[in-house]
Amino acid sequence: MTSTLPAALTAARTAVDPELRKVIGKLDPDTRGVCEYHFGWTNADGSPNGGGGKALRPALVLLSAQAVAPNGAQAVPAAAAVELVHNFSLLHDDLLDGDTSRRHRPTAWTVFGRPAALLAGDALLGLATEVLLDSTSGDAIASARALCAAVRSLIAGQNADLDFEHRADVTLDECLHMADEKTSALLACSTSIGALHVGAPRETVERLHAFGSELGMAFQLVDDLLGLWGDPEVTGKPVLSDLRARKKTVPIVHALTSGTEAGRRLGELYGKEEPLTEAELREAADMVRRAGSQQWTQDECERRLAAAHQHLPRATGNAEAIESLTELAEFIVRRQR
Repeated sequence: MTSTLPAALTAARTAVDPELRKVIGKLDPDTRGVCEYHFGWTNADGSPNGGGGKALRPALVLLSAQAVAPNGAQAVPAAAAVELVHNFSLLHDDLLDGDTSRRHRPTAWTVFGRPAALLAGDALLGLATEVLLDSTSGDAIASARALCAAVRSLIAGQNADLDFEHRADVTLDECLHMADEKTSALLACSTSIGALHVGAPRETVERLHAFGSELGMAFQLVDDLLGLWGDPEVTGKPVLSDLRARKKTVPIVHALTSGTEAGRRLGELYGKEEPLTEAELREAADMVRRAGSQQWTQDECERRLAAAHQHLPRATGNAEAIESLTELAEFIVRRQR
């Protein structure tokens, strides 16, 4: 993967950050402080930091709007709303998973406490709907409905993910469905809500949604691979973090259900009551690889990406938008963090 960010990401941050700062500025000082820290804008003491996320989802929102309308800037409220929902989910995910590091910094709950982080996530979810309904351009009601539907799916996927941690019989189909709900739903919303917000025809919105759904699955598969073999200096997460937490991600479940000797050994390691040692964690990762699950996941990721690309020419005749969405999709799948 090239280290050069697609221009769409820089443009999205420039367009959406002012809107995000404005709406988060409506919060009470304590909650605002947690949110500003989580977004990377401030340090724990409130001093400016200047960081921030990659703005993948806002970029997808704005590009989907530009694919069908000359003035894609009308979709900035929709882009901000999607980013607010994404960060609501991150705040709550960190709490649910007990993660202590995100973006190379301590997670918000470890700095401000669990109640403050929980309330900050709740606040971001509320602001997401508010920013859409306050929008003076575009179809705010339809956009809000689409975003709420994505949130319902996200929550269902998160519930399934938590349930899988206590089950030894998770199937690959169940795991893929969980990933579709937990990750693909919001990516599909991101690639379609911009077009919806600016009044695109239903068929166009559906095609862009299908593009995002396939891209979202590819995104999650990459995330699962990085959770096993990603460089912690790049990802900002501890090495072998998914195995340490006994997560049931796609490559892990593929290995566990592979019927191979490596899969059987992985099952033995996952069945141990005590925490896995560093040597056992490395062995578990090797068992996933030996079961063929690393390669299968990489191949499935490429298949999903190819399927995503097929939807774009059917969604829009805007060659520039197709090129930008294709570039961003490739960046998402080739990323290292």
